[in-house]
Amino acid sequence: MGNRVGRALRRGVALGLVLAAGWGISLTADLSGVGGRLAGLGEEPSLAVALMASRLGELPGRKKGLTGWGRLLLNSTPLLELGEERVLALRAVRDSADAPGAPAPPDGEDEDLPDLRPVPDGEGIVEMTGQGKEGSQYLSDGGVYVYNRTGWELDSSLLSQGTVDVPLGEGPQILIVHTHGSEAYSMTDGDLYEESDPYRTTDCTHNVVRVGEEMATVFRTYGFQVIHDTTLCDYPSYNGAYDRSKAVVEQWMAQYPTIKVVLDVHRDALVGSGGEVYKMVSVEAGRKVAQVMMVLGTDAGGADHPRWKDNMAFALRLQRNLVKGYASLVRPTVLRKSRYNQQLCPGSILVEVGGHGNTLSEAIAGGRLWADNVARTLLEMKQ
Repeated sequence: MGNRVGRALRRGVALGLVLAAGWGISLTADLSGVGGRLAGLGEEPSLAVALMASRLGELPGRKKGLTGWGRLLLNSTPLLELGEERVLALRAVRDSADAPGAPAPPDGEDEDLPDLRPVPDGEGIVEMTGQGKEGSQYLSDGGVYVYNRTGWELDSSLLSQGTVDVPLGEGPQILIVHTHGSEAYSMTDGDLYEESDPYRTTDCTHNVVRVGEEMATVFRTYGFQVIHDTTLCDYPSYNGAYDRSKAVVEQWMAQYPTIKVVLDVHRDALVGSGGEVYKMVSVEAGRKVAQVMMVLGTDAGGADHPRWKDNMAFALRLQRNLVKGYASLVRPTVLRKSRYNQQLCPGSILVEVGGHGNTLSEAIAGGRLWADNVARTLLEMKQ
């Protein structure tokens, strides 16, 4: 009881000092440019939210506003009061984007740590096989499907554009990296690990880095020299992971100019409108494996990426053999606004192996099959 009274007293004194300071500032400060500055903050949502949170505590989620101490402080400080509406609106947008079943936000959303909810005992995990279809945002050619997420109006003639420029010589040819290396899978098959966040772990024997190593092993079996960089570019900070993985790729390419294929291996995360978690599966040779999806960047977001069609041509060369070799191992390739560091090399692909509903064993099996088919295609190209 005494501790609670003491905390309340200290809080009251602190609030009084803040109120007095805020009142003094409001009398002397020129707030004529506040609206413009707040509009500028609106272009940087994370900054605006951080500034408000630092003063008001945790911002409301689906609540309409602030109450109690926060409301009193807000009303006493014109700068904060002017900013409340904008920040609440930004938070509402963020909440709606995180809501299960909501449309995917614009590219760049994977710069923010996904809010994945644990599913107890595997309940609510739904199996699904991703397949292409005619029309809508899909482009198709000979069984190969590309899902257009660029915002551009495109037609299937795009799939015959670009040049495959991946000359494979002597020395290290393939680089495997992981922008989000701590991404992990469902533990429903008894593969247990210590989580750093839901469906994430820094234990590289249980996260997507393990899948990358299995893929590297397959490539080496076919005689390719592979560098597998196991740096966790998303830990301890998730934000800025692509900048860190870019530095990793540039370092290896400078050391070994013979590298012509760069695979950034991830795992996907799919949540339905009812909170169900989807696991992407294919049955190959009677065995259930995780589906694999290639993601390609463009310059639709405004960043310089002059050779994105060459990256696409390379990926589609792989995809054409993949759809011939397996029933449904590969999901439609996705074309996005962001570059994903693919501007560094025309043989760069982001590879999503399964989703967080899949198990590690399913992901390993799917990743190995994908790598096996791709290795055979690369041998054809080398000859």
